[in-house]
Amino acid sequence: MSETERLQRAVELTLSAGYQLDKEAFDFLSLITSTDDPFEVMNKAIKRLEEQGQRPNFIERKFLEQVLEADRTAEDIVSLPLEPQVHAPTESATPATSENTSLFKPYAGEIDANINVIDDPSTKFSSNGTIEDYMGYFQDRFKQTEKLLRQRMDAKSATSVMEALRSQPGTRLKIIGMITEKRESKQKTVLIVEDLTTSMTVLVPQNASSDLQKKARYLLLDQIVCLSVTKTRSNLLIAEDIVLPDVAQKIPHRSQDPVYAVFTSDMHVGSTKFTREAFDRFIHWLNGKYGNDKEREIAGHVKYLIVAGDIVDGVGVYPNQVKELAVRDVHKQYRLASRYLEQIPDYIEVIVTPGNHDAPRKALPQPAIADSFLETLKDSRELHSYGSPCTLSLHGVEVLIFHGRSLDDVISTVPDMSHSHPEKAMRLLLQSRHLAPIYGGKTPLSPEKKDPLVIQRVPDIFHAGHVHALEYASYRGVLILNSGCWQEQTDYMQRNGFMPTPAKVPLVNLQSMEVSVIPFA
Repeated sequence: MSETERLQRAVELTLSAGYQLDKEAFDFLSLITSTDDPFEVMNKAIKRLEEQGQRPNFIERKFLEQVLEADRTAEDIVSLPLEPQVHAPTESATPATSENTSLFKPYAGEIDANINVIDDPSTKFSSNGTIEDYMGYFQDRFKQTEKLLRQRMDAKSATSVMEALRSQPGTRLKIIGMITEKRESKQKTVLIVEDLTTSMTVLVPQNASSDLQKKARYLLLDQIVCLSVTKTRSNLLIAEDIVLPDVAQKIPHRSQDPVYAVFTSDMHVGSTKFTREAFDRFIHWLNGKYGNDKEREIAGHVKYLIVAGDIVDGVGVYPNQVKELAVRDVHKQYRLASRYLEQIPDYIEVIVTPGNHDAPRKALPQPAIADSFLETLKDSRELHSYGSPCTLSLHGVEVLIFHGRSLDDVISTVPDMSHSHPEKAMRLLLQSRHLAPIYGGKTPLSPEKKDPLVIQRVPDIFHAGHVHALEYASYRGVLILNSGCWQEQTDYMQRNGFMPTPAKVPLVNLQSMEVSVIPFA
C-alpha cells in the first residue's frame, strides 16, 4: 500500500469517527507516513479522545505528537521531538513529501489568477432611508428597465400611460409600466399599471389566449413590463400581449486556460446541522488528498472558489434558532469558519460575498463582510470579499454573484415555482432583468439613488444560493447555477416543507463551460 493510500485511509477513519483534522495535523500525518502508519496513529488518537470524553472541533497536531510520543515511549523507542520541523524535514521524511508532491501537481498552481471587478456595491451606498429616497429609487428602477425594454424591437414604439389614457377607443398601442397591483379572478386578471405620468387599469380577459393568461399569472408585483393593449370606451385597456425585458441570446465568454471555478454557498458554520465531515472531505479534495484519480485531477485545475453567502449561521436569524446552534457567538462562528477556509491551497482564489445569515445589513444591496469578522482568515491567506450582488470577471468569464434572498418571494408568489427548483425562479429574475422585483415581501431593499439590482450587464454565469438546493440550467447562453448548501435539514426547514441537498459541489470548467458535480456526503 502506497503512502498516499495509507494517508487517505487515516483521513477516512477520522471523518467516519466524526472528527476533523486541522491543516497542521494533516501535514504532520503526511510527514510521518514513511516511518509510521498514519491509520494506526489516528486509531490510537481517537481511542484516547473517547477515553477522555473529549469532542474537539478539530484534532490538532500537538495532540497527535503526544499520542505518537506516548506510543513510542511505551515501546522503549526514542521519542519524537514535541515540535517536529515541518519546513526542515528529516532525511527519512523527505521521500514521503516528494512522493506526495509528484502525485499531485496542481495545474492551477502554475496559472496566474485573473480577477476583474466589474461591479461591487460596497462603495456605492447613498441612502438615508427617507420617503424621497424611496421615490427616487423606484423612479430610477423604472428608467433603467424602460431603457432595456426599448432596446427590443417589439417595445421600442411604446408610449406613456397618459398617452394611452388620452387615445381614442379601439386604438391599439403599447405601454411600459410597473405592475403595482394584480387581482386574479377565475380566468381573468386585472392589473394596475403605473409609469412616471399616471396609472391605469389593464384587463387580461377570460377569452385571452392560454399563452397570454400564463404570462399574466407569472407577473410579479413591482415588475416593469411592456404591454400591447387596446383602448376601450372607458379608462380601461385590454391586454393582447405581455413583453418582459428579458435577455438576448448570447455566446458566453470562455477562458483560454482549462481552469475550474467551484461554486458553493450556505456553509452555516456554527449550526449543529453543519455537515462538517463532508466539508472536511471537500477541503481534502481541494488539496488532492481525497477522491479518485479523475476527481483529484479536476481538483488540480480548480483556480477559484466562490462562496455566495451564509458562511456562518448567525444568531437570531429565525425563530428558535438558538436551539440549533453549536456556537452562539457570531465572531466565534467566523473564527471557526476561518479554520476551514484557511486550509484551502494558496493558489486557489477564495471569493466570499454575504448572505442574510452573515454579519452585514440584511437590506439589498449588501456590503462586503467587515474585516473585523474575517481578520482571522485574512491573517492566514489572501481573500477576496465583495458585496452582494456583485459581478466579476474570472479568467474572462463574467459571473453575477447573488445570495438569492429574493427567491423566497418569487417562489411563494408565482405558480409552478418551488424551493427544489430554484433555477426556474432565477430564470424569471433574468427575464425581469432585476434581482429583487417585489418590494414589501421577505426581501428588504435599501433605496439607493441608482438601483443596483437591475441586471444591466448580462452575465455568462448567474450564481445564487439561499434555498439550499443544487440545480443548474442554461438559458439563452447564460448558465444559471444554484449551489446548494452544507447544512442538513433544520426544524425551520422541516416546518416549511423544504428538503435541502447538502454536500454536493458544482464546478464549472471556465474553458468549456461544462458543469460537474462532486458529492462529499
